[in-house]
Amino acid sequence: MSTPPAGTTKKRMFARNDYLAPLPIPTGEKPSDVLNTIWRKNEVFLDIGNYSIGSAVMVIWPGVMLFLLMSYITPDPLMWGGALMIMGIPIFFVIQGLFRDVPLPVRFNRQRREVCVPREDGEYWIVPWESVTAAATQQSSVSQAGKATMGLLIIGFENPDPQAKEDNKHFWFGFNCGGGTTAMALWECMRSYMEIGPEAAPEAAALNSGANLRYYIDYMNDKAKKRGWFLTLLWEGVFGVFIFNAPLATYLQRKKLYPPPDLPYPDIIEWSKPLPPEQWAKRSPELEEAIAKREAELAVQPKDRA
Repeated sequence: MSTPPAGTTKKRMFARNDYLAPLPIPTGEKPSDVLNTIWRKNEVFLDIGNYSIGSAVMVIWPGVMLFLLMSYITPDPLMWGGALMIMGIPIFFVIQGLFRDVPLPVRFNRQRREVCVPREDGEYWIVPWESVTAAATQQSSVSQAGKATMGLLIIGFENPDPQAKEDNKHFWFGFNCGGGTTAMALWECMRSYMEIGPEAAPEAAALNSGANLRYYIDYMNDKAKKRGWFLTLLWEGVFGVFIFNAPLATYLQRKKLYPPPDLPYPDIIEWSKPLPPEQWAKRSPELEEAIAKREAELAVQPKDRA
């Protein structure tokens, strides 16, 4: 699956695609784990998960509250029927997701510069890091309500087995993070970990705190220190609780991911062990050249804007 070189941007009237890898050169954005995708991080590997029951709750909850308000103002049986039809399906899928096993994470091994990609039926791929593809895609639409923009970070992997069947040659997963700079910042979590080191990537989401009220209280205290209790209670308390039901979303997210799933394959357990520094894999000359060129471009950008 061929893609344009990293750093390429293709624009259309209502769409934009930013190609980030291969080769994984800097984007210029600060790493930001906007979707809590980092499940486990240490000196050897980074586990990235694409399971977010909490985000689903926060997307559905405003619709539930809106229909409850409308039904209270206009107690029409048709209104209740419409609410059940519209909101019932996504609520059903959320409940169904609570009873399913959490999908295994993709593991980025920085010492080997390889990626373990779990597949169906206990299969997994070991993919060279520099062959991973990544793109930030963004789509816009205009209606009477105004302009709406949606986007994804898409990360793709190629099956290293040359004899693989056509339907088992490619795998990709997408993150609903809005595209553009937000997608680049999310991609930088993985790229910075692999190319700079563990200290350059954000810490794993607070999954080890478990699903308890104490976590939410500590979270509120931290926010209050940054912006004061009035704004914290207004946003996190009123909007966070009543509009998005953040406590429920946080509880369910940590209930399912405490602890996050690990890769059970014996070969991967061995593959995930530390290596002596002299055995660490090195960047390819092509990537070294591409990174140096990109860093030089980024170094002059602030002067150009001034």
